Amino acid sequence: MSTSIPRDGENTLNEPCRILVAEDETLIRMDLVEMLTVAGYSVVAEAKNGEEAISLAREHKPDLAILDVKMPILDGISAAQEIISIAPVLMLTAFSQKELVDRARDAGVMAYVVKPFSINDLVPAMEIAMSRHKQMVSLADEVAELHERLEVRKLIDRAKGILMAALNLSEPEAFSWIQKAAMDRRLSMKEIALAVISPTDAPER
Repeated sequence: MSTSIPRDGENTLNEPCRILVAEDETLIRMDLVEMLTVAGYSVVAEAKNGEEAISLAREHKPDLAILDVKMPILDGISAAQEIISIAPVLMLTAFSQKELVDRARDAGVMAYVVKPFSINDLVPAMEIAMSRHKQMVSLADEVAELHERLEVRKLIDRAKGILMAALNLSEPEAFSWIQKAAMDRRLSMKEIALAVISPTDAPER
């Protein structure tokens, strides 16, 4: 069974990528929206300032947010700091100073494009931003999973120590006791370990 590769403008479900555009200059925003629509993207929200961009990002949860750096009320980089937990951010800027690039990077911006730009400049940067964000999310998930495994292992080791002392068991026997208790009660080994360590917190089944 073959798996189709998403084309430009499509997400992994082969649906149009949903884009939030934030640009305070109306004509530039209209041109950008038209450019994206023609390229096959779906612009789900348009903002005129950074504060509005944050609100719309929370409401629509887009696949990508494209923000202009210079916007009233709240600038694009400040808005990006809030939006980055919702969607990857691509920054539009008329400047390419190192200080600005560093601020954008520190805010979590995945890519940026210098004005003036064409759709040929924009699309690769958009794809890079979304790809990098996906990698970061995947890495964060892996780290969280490893952390959880480590915490469970620590709990099981503590529970084994208690069982070894209380029931005069060897370490393998204590581990087998926890395994069997988990299977018999249809609980996780973490739940059994917690019950051994703190019986008052034992889950009811």
